[in-house]
Parts: sequence; C-alpha cells; structure tokens
Amino acid sequence: MGKLYVVGTPIGNLGDMTYRAVETLKAVDLICAEDTRVTAKLLNHFEIKKPLLSYHEHNAGKVGPDIAERIAAGENCAIVTDAGMPCISDPGEGLVRLCAERGITVEVVPGPTAAMSAIAISGLPTGRFQFEGFLPVEKKERLERLMLVKDSTATLIFYEAPHKLVTTLRDMLEFLGDRSVSLCRELTKLHEEVRRTTLSEALAFYTDNPPKGEFVLVVGGSEGRTDAETIEEAFAQVEELVAKGVKGVDACRRIAKLTGFPKGKLYDMLNDKNTR
Repeated sequence: MGKLYVVGTPIGNLGDMTYRAVETLKAVDLICAEDTRVTAKLLNHFEIKKPLLSYHEHNAGKVGPDIAERIAAGENCAIVTDAGMPCISDPGEGLVRLCAERGITVEVVPGPTAAMSAIAISGLPTGRFQFEGFLPVEKKERLERLMLVKDSTATLIFYEAPHKLVTTLRDMLEFLGDRSVSLCRELTKLHEEVRRTTLSEALAFYTDNPPKGEFVLVVGGSEGRTDAETIEEAFAQVEELVAKGVKGVDACRRIAKLTGFPKGKLYDMLNDKNTR
C-alpha cells in the first residue's frame, strides 16, 4: 500500500518552497493538482518531472475514489493546491477522508498558508482565532454565516476574491459592526500589502480604489455583551436582526445570550408585534 502526501507549496514566492517538499514531489508516482497548468510551472522551476492528475471541486467525487484505489494498490501520491496548503478550504480534504477511511497513511509536508501568514502580521490578537475561509455567495447564506460568528470573541479570518471584496466588507460592516480589520493582499509577492484599518474605512477605500489580488481579511472578534439596560432595548436589537433577514427565533436566542434577558420573553414580544 502506498501513501498520500499532503504537500504545501509557496503562496507567491518560490523561495518559500521547502527542500522536503521538492524531494517528496520528486519521489512520488503521481501528483494531484487543482490546476495542472499552475502546478506544471512550479514543477518545471524545480525540474520535477512527474505525471499530473487534475483534481478539483468539480471532479473530486469522480476521480477521488480512483486515486485512493491507486494508492491502495501501491502507488505513492502527492496532492498540491495552486498555492499554500492543500485541504484547507480546498477539495483535497475529501481525498484525505477517503484515504483515512481505507486505512491509507496520509503524511503532511507542511508549507506556507495565507491564513497563518496574515494573522501573524495583522496586528490583531492571535491567542484565539477562528478560520472561516470564503463566505457563501448567496446573500441569505452569507448572513447566516456572519450571524454564527458575530458573537465570537476570537479573531476571525476570511478569504476573499477581489471582485467580491466590496460586497463582503459592506455585509460585514452591516452585520458585525465597525470593527478593526487587517486586509492582507498578495502575501509574499512583489506587491504585498497589509492595510490595518476599520471595516468602514476599508469599505470607503476599496469603493473608490478597485481591489486587485487575492485577500485575507483578519477581523477583530466581538467585545462581548451588547449594551441593553432594559428588555425594550434588547428587543430593539432583535428587531434589527430580523430586519436584516435573521429568523426571529435565532435573533431572540442570540440577543438573549448577549444581554442576559430571557429568550422566551423576547420571542413573546416578537410574536405580539407580529400578530397586531
């Protein structure tokens, strides 16, 4: 039985490729790549000549079992992504799961990750952080995800593409409030940039200056309980969430947790208002 090697590759600067990663890619029988054209450039740079197999979100369900069978039959396989660590917000996690279910050894060859690189230089607290990857595209699902993380006191890490950045910043500002944020783009590349600011200032800047390059957003966590001295003030917060599309029961549950007022009472007030 062979092995699956999860191999990290540079996120921009080829000088970050590790010696072990090069040696592993030279030794395996085949390499699974998200985009074979991108990986071919990397392999050519390091003079690695190995068969490449396309493995991405659109074909993972079909080719994944075949790859696992080849490994079980004795071949050694490496999986890489276009940049950074595979299997992080990446379909490679499915191949790792398949191999684990079949008793195939999975070995990691660590390399750079955009998320860890970004939080390290963000200037925000790093003791506790929560990686969220890419937010859903659909508005309803995006708001539901933001609702789930709004109360987290951990620093939040998101990935975002340039053409979606302004929309994401607008949704974050509306739903999370105006928090500190570090926007890291083109990490390790020639035009690397870190903008440490607030969500409102970032939204204003990138509305006027179209963003370029892939971004990592490092967002400050919640500061804890909201200010609500009366249950009427707490109910007003419930109404704000409902107006943004949050289900009534979910809004009552979250505001109750933040303010200490009874969830049931808030829900009764909401029902009373809706039946008037």
